[in-house]
Formats: sequence, structure tokens, C-alpha cells
Amino acid sequence: MGVKLYAMDFSPPSRACMMACEIFGVPFEKIPVNLFNNEHLTPEFLEKNPLHTIPVLEDGDLILYDSHAILAYLADTYAKDESWYPKDVKKRALVSQKLFFNVAIIFRRLRIISYYVIQKGRKTLEQDWLDDIVEAYGFLEAFLSKTKYIAADHITIADLAILSFLTTLEYILPVDAKKYPKTSAWLEDFKAKPYAKKYNEEGAKILFNYINDHLTS
Repeated sequence: MGVKLYAMDFSPPSRACMMACEIFGVPFEKIPVNLFNNEHLTPEFLEKNPLHTIPVLEDGDLILYDSHAILAYLADTYAKDESWYPKDVKKRALVSQKLFFNVAIIFRRLRIISYYVIQKGRKTLEQDWLDDIVEAYGFLEAFLSKTKYIAADHITIADLAILSFLTTLEYILPVDAKKYPKTSAWLEDFKAKPYAKKYNEEGAKILFNYINDHLTS
């Protein structure tokens, strides 16, 4: 049967969900939603998601928005084992903690830049924004100094969520491999994975180019 995923390739949360579908073997119909043409504001789309954000997942009669909720649902429903989002309460809490970190820290860093540059017409990147990105890299380095991956010694959905944002942030401000060796190694490892090349690589470039075009135009 498969699921429907309303998405755009440049959207980091959309990319995370497409990677999860690939990993978990979930056939999906990608339904493009062109934000620039306000397709997310149509009555039909607002009926599915009053927050008018992407991605949106439809699985039968279930409609989910927010990529972190979608990632958790896909892992619980379709993953062949529970390692991606463990059933053990304490292990799951550690993954959830890093998902919330992504919302509060990583997402916010990129969202501020895209909002002010694309929507508000800023032509320069504020030093505070760049400093915030550096701070986020430091947080990730601390996490990866304790576990092999973001939330555990194995890959979880938290890695996918953060990867989708970090691959655009690194275009804006490259990760210093000398200062953040574990973060740099983690990022390079994930960028080489087949599912990341298929569903994340090009979209990350598209978003950066779109931001950069607004800075230089």
C-alpha cells in the first residue's frame, strides 16, 4: 500500500522523513507542495495540517504533521527492529531528548537564517547567527564524545533528524574538523550513506543555494 508524503526536497524535515521511509522499506508517494506558490495555504492542505507546514504523512486514515512525530511513527510501525526508536523507556527518552534538542537548537539556527534572508530580505549573515551555529556544533561534539551516534551507540531517528539540517548548516559555516573531530566524522559518515545520497544530498544543496542567491542578489 505505502503512504503519502507531502514534501519538498529542499525541506530538511521532509528529507529526514524520506530517508526514514527508504531505511524502513516504506513505499511512499511523494506529493510536492510548492511553498513558493502558496500550495500549503490551500483549503485542502489546511484541512490536513492547519499549521501549513511540511512534511505531512498520510497512512490510511492517519494524518501526521511534524517530522519528529512522523519519524517516531515510521520507526514504531515499519522498522524491522526497535533500535531506531527503542521501546525501553529510558533508551527511548534519550532519543526523544535529542529530537527535542533538534527542534530547540539545530532547527532554530537554520530557521532564523532562512527566515530573515529569504522572507525578510537580509543581505548579510549576522555574526550572532554564525556564533549560534558554532555553539550547536559544540553541543553535538559533547554528545558524540559520550556515544558513537547522537543518542546512542547505534543509529537512531535522532541522527536522521539532525543530519537533514546539519548538511545545509555546514554549507553556511563548515564544521571545523580540528575543533569538532567527532562531529565532522559523524557528518561525513552519514553523508556517504546511500539513503542520504538519494534523499538528502541534493535537497541540502538546493536550500543552501536558495539562501545564498538571496544574499547575493
